[in-house]
Amino acid sequence: MKKIVLLGLLASASLTLTVTSCSNPDYKKDEEIAVQPLPPLPAEAAGQDSAAAAAAAAKQEINAVNATEAIKKMQPQM
Repeated sequence: MKKIVLLGLLASASLTLTVTSCSNPDYKKDEEIAVQPLPPLPAEAAGQDSAAAAAAAAKQEINAVNATEAIKKMQPQM
């Protein structure tokens, strides 16, 4: 019984030391942070939206020619 109490006291003492010694003086608190406005949103992309592109792709027949063209469209241009 004494060993269990001793282990409990030791665990609580180490936990207390760990919690109290974890304050970082270099940490910036919320009141020290300068508030800046967000940058403006970029302009919308011109072209087909994703829903219309997905609908057109779903209507397309699945064959080797169409698959090759779709893969070429997905690859970046060099």
